[in-house]
Amino acid sequence: MSPRPKIVKPVNRHLWLVEPLEGEATLLVKSMFGGKAVYLDGRFVLFLADKAEPWRGVLVPMEREHHAAVIADRPVLARHPVLPKWLYLSESVDSFEADAQWLVQRIRHRDPRIGIIPPAAKRKARRDFNP
Repeated sequence: MSPRPKIVKPVNRHLWLVEPLEGEATLLVKSMFGGKAVYLDGRFVLFLADKAEPWRGVLVPMEREHHAAVIADRPVLARHPVLPKWLYLSESVDSFEADAQWLVQRIRHRDPRIGIIPPAAKRKARRDFNP
């Protein structure tokens, strides 16, 4: 019997954005919906999307009340066309790298506008087995 082929998962093209946060004790990066969810201090702060537009770039989870202020700081950011509760930085913009690095620096400095507290995970009801 021949060995099973090893499944190699593709590397997310935006993982370089996590490098400045690697020294943070509370950093957590999880696979989610074909991208990478980045958490810091328990807050969901970035989603690194590596698919086709509009899922190719960086999504910024935040409360809607902060959108205008952050867009004023970085006008290239816009509401995501599918998830308008979050802002989006498309990889296709000329200033993608500089703007993405700006976001990471804001996160590193704990900008309170960026990030959300994820809702508590729902637990499935346990069923007792009664034959």
